Parts: sequence; C-alpha cells; structure tokens
Amino acid sequence: MAESEETQIVRVLGRLEQGMLDVKENLGQIREDFRDEKAAARESRAVIHRRLDEQAAQIAHLDETVSIHGQIDGQIRDRLIALEETVKKNQDEASPIIEDMKRMKTIGAGIAGAIAFAGLTVGGMLAWFGETAVQAVRHWLRIP
Repeated sequence: MAESEETQIVRVLGRLEQGMLDVKENLGQIREDFRDEKAAARESRAVIHRRLDEQAAQIAHLDETVSIHGQIDGQIRDRLIALEETVKKNQDEASPIIEDMKRMKTIGAGIAGAIAFAGLTVGGMLAWFGETAVQAVRHWLRIP
C-alpha cells in the first residue's frame, strides 16, 4: 500500500501545522512569562524608588538635625566664653579680698597664739606667786 503523494503532502502539512501550533503555544507562554517578569521588575523598581525616597528624606532630616546641633553648639560656646569672662572678672575683683582675708587669718592665729602664751604665762606666774604668797604668809604667821 503505497500512499499517494497527496496523502504524504497532507500528512507533512498536518505535522507542520501541529508544529506551528506548538510554536504558537510556546510563544504565548513566553509572552506571559515576559509580562510576569516585567510586572516583577516594575514592582522591584517601585520598591527601590520608595527606599531611595525614604533615604533622601532621612538624609534631609539628618542635615537639618546637624545644622540645629551646630547652632546649639555655637550658642553654648558663646555662653561659655561669656561665663569664663565673668568668672575671670569676679576672680580678679575677689582676689585682693581673699588675700586680705588670708592675711587677717594669719594675724588672728598669731594673736590667738600670743593670747594663749600670755594666759599660760600669767597662769604660771599666778601659780608661782600664789605658792610663794602662801609660804610667805606661813612664814610670817610661823605656821609650819
């Protein structure tokens, strides 16, 4: 049974048609995969852009914070300089008074020492005179 040439041609055309349908189906699947990839890429880019926007906002906030801290540091530095000047001025004004107080303290300690020494001397002298007076009165009254 030999097939006719027409039957073979029809059979070949059927196979070709089936192959074309397979190619078309594969092409449809590739297009669908490509659409999915494009959607995923779009989402990924959107996430990256959102993160970049967040980073830009954080950097702007950080710049503002650094600027404010710089201004605060400048104010504190100015106040410290003014405070140093006030302390220096007060120290210059108070140093003569402090020196006078130290000198008065030294003089007071010397006077207190002299008074203590004089008190001891007078006490010693009174004790000696008292003993001598008692002996003189005993001798005068002839009391043994």
